[in-house]
Amino acid sequence: MALIDTDDLAVGFDRHVVVDCINLSVGPGELVVLMGTNGSGKSTILRTLAGLLEPVSGDCRVLGEWPGSRSASVAYLPQHPKSLGTLPLRASDVVRMGRFASLGLLGRPGPDDRTAVEEAMERMGVTQFRNKPMHALSGGQQQRVHLAQVLARRADVVLLDEPTAGLDAQGRRAVARMVEEERAAGHCVVMATHDLVDAEPADSVLLLAHRLIAQGPPAEALTDENLRACYGFTDRH
Repeated sequence: MALIDTDDLAVGFDRHVVVDCINLSVGPGELVVLMGTNGSGKSTILRTLAGLLEPVSGDCRVLGEWPGSRSASVAYLPQHPKSLGTLPLRASDVVRMGRFASLGLLGRPGPDDRTAVEEAMERMGVTQFRNKPMHALSGGQQQRVHLAQVLARRADVVLLDEPTAGLDAQGRRAVARMVEEERAAGHCVVMATHDLVDAEPADSVLLLAHRLIAQGPPAEALTDENLRACYGFTDRH
C-alpha cells in the first residue's frame, strides 16, 4: 500500500494554485526529492502533505487518509524550525516534543518515550548537548536537534524541508545516514533540497518552478535540459 498517494493534486494558498498536476505514489522505504527555485512550491507541497494546508483541488491521501488525520505517524521538519528561543528550552526538551503527538495533551512519557528520545539524540549526534539551552547552540547544532525531534516521533512518513541547510560536512552525512535508516525501516521520506547530491539516492525527483518541469528517477528528471528549464542556466553535471 502506498504511504502517500496523490491524484492531480493542486497545492497553494487561499485557492491560489502554486503547483498542480502532482501525481505521487510513495511506498514504504521510498525517497522522493523535491527540487526547484525558491518559491517554486516545494514547501507548499510538504505543508499540504503534513496537513497544514488544505489541497486546492485533486485528491491526497497520507497513510490512506486525508492529510492531518494521522498526525502522530507523520513527522514534518519545516525549513526554518522554531524552538521558542524566548523560553529556556534545553536540547533534550526540544527532542522530547517529538513524542507529544503520541502522548496527547494529558499523556505522561513512559519508558518507550524516553528510549525514543535517547535513540534519536544519539542518531543525530546531539547527546552531548542534551542539557544546553537551544540559544547556546550554533545554527547547525540546532538543526540537528530538530532532526532528532523528527526521529523521536518514530513516524511512518517523514517530511523534510531543506534538512541539510546550514550543516557542515559531518551534519550532512548524518542527514544522509538518517534518511537511509528511515528507508531501511520501511518509512518513506519526502525531502525538499537544492543540492543535487541529496537527490542522487532518490527513487523519484520532482523538478519544480511554479509548475512541474520533470518527474522521475534522478537520471531522467535532472538532465541539463530540465535543469536549464527550471533554473535558467546550469553547469554540466
